[in-house]
Amino acid sequence: MTLRLQRDIAGSSLAPAGSVVAIGVFDGLHRGHQALLALVRRRADERGLVAAAISFEPLPRAFFSTTPVARLSTLRERIDSMSGVGIETGLMLRFNRELREMSAETFVRQILVGRLNAREVWVGEGFRFGHGRHGDLALLQQLGAELGFVAQALPTVSLAGERISSTQIRQALQDGNFQGAAKLLGRPFVIAGRVERGQQLGRTLGYPTANVHLRRRVSPIQGIFAVRIGVGDGPCSWPGVASLGVRPTVNEVAEPLLEAHLFDFSGDLYGRRIAVEFVAKLRNEEKFDGLDALKVQMRLDEKAAREVLGMSPILINS
Repeated sequence: MTLRLQRDIAGSSLAPAGSVVAIGVFDGLHRGHQALLALVRRRADERGLVAAAISFEPLPRAFFSTTPVARLSTLRERIDSMSGVGIETGLMLRFNRELREMSAETFVRQILVGRLNAREVWVGEGFRFGHGRHGDLALLQQLGAELGFVAQALPTVSLAGERISSTQIRQALQDGNFQGAAKLLGRPFVIAGRVERGQQLGRTLGYPTANVHLRRRVSPIQGIFAVRIGVGDGPCSWPGVASLGVRPTVNEVAEPLLEAHLFDFSGDLYGRRIAVEFVAKLRNEEKFDGLDALKVQMRLDEKAAREVLGMSPILINS
């Protein structure tokens, strides 16, 4: 199903026949988000209405923060994920000064009713919105009785007794707990992008890499990792080792760069899209005293990654 996406607050109705709407940030689209959007899809089918979602870009917490904020997914990944769970119409609102200053009541009247003709509105527990975060479920229900929609909150989705949240997932990733993060996400943590041509330094060191620039994306993780890589639309099945950071030993870069080395691979990946699944953290990024020391460590990283991935060991010359 193709998601019809709009970004503007003002405009004509996107669902003249009515919609069932979810509101949320949906960073990472974890199990809790998936449950909320699946419920919206089911209710829309039952009532013959449009399944819709409202989200925000940039993320509200990034707008208010004075320092870069790590995120679990890019805008494209969020849109693709929302489409994948059956959302037909999306409002990816620009979180800017205008939206920040908008009262909760105006948000309801102009966006929920004016743009999406909402018949049902679903949010997560504790949801707040509008200027000063003055809007809540009670206000939604009060205005809904006047404007012709019902509002409800999805009960908290938990795993092993703990509420699933994007904050919890980011912490698990930072701790190197990729299995725990995958359980909360409902899938492994992956960073994807198109391979760009670099300085080919890895090739001269014996470890050619596929380079993906993160640009404005702030990753929740940095370091050296055992990974599995998918090429194009293929699964993340090719074993490898990856560095995500600023390359402090050689040609330090201004923004983090993802460099993935595919074990025993020969071929040209330039211009192709790859997905890098993070399996285990091997170590933090370090600055070495020259290329010889770096090459020794890269060999050790390869050995460690192969062991983590269950591959045949390699011999390290003493």
